[in-house]
Amino acid sequence: QVQLVESGGGLVQAGGSLRLSCAASGNMFGINVMSWYRQAPGKQRELVAIIINGGSTNYADSVKGRFTISRDNAKNTVYLQMNSLKPADTGVYYCNAKRLVVNYGYWGQGTQVTVSS
Repeated sequence: QVQLVESGGGLVQAGGSLRLSCAASGNMFGINVMSWYRQAPGKQRELVAIIINGGSTNYADSVKGRFTISRDNAKNTVYLQMNSLKPADTGVYYCNAKRLVVNYGYWGQGTQVTVSS
């Protein structure tokens, strides 16, 4: 019912920046939590950043001060601005859309981010 398409990943050197986008479509009624997750090679998927419809945000400790999650005015696209990238940031980044009152969400296909030393 909800489709998410991530874009903006790529290869960047340590210290560089990337801006990821997540375009949402479908039945977005009640979708009030948008999140970015990532999965590094050989590791579990982890939460990176969350933005609530009212504007509240939360970040993983590992990205605080470097990453910023935001939304567009139409509330159908979210972004993840990633600065001062480190090799440890390498992984597939996924967008997730969720309603607060349910315990499941919708996932995008992911976009690869590779940070070289």
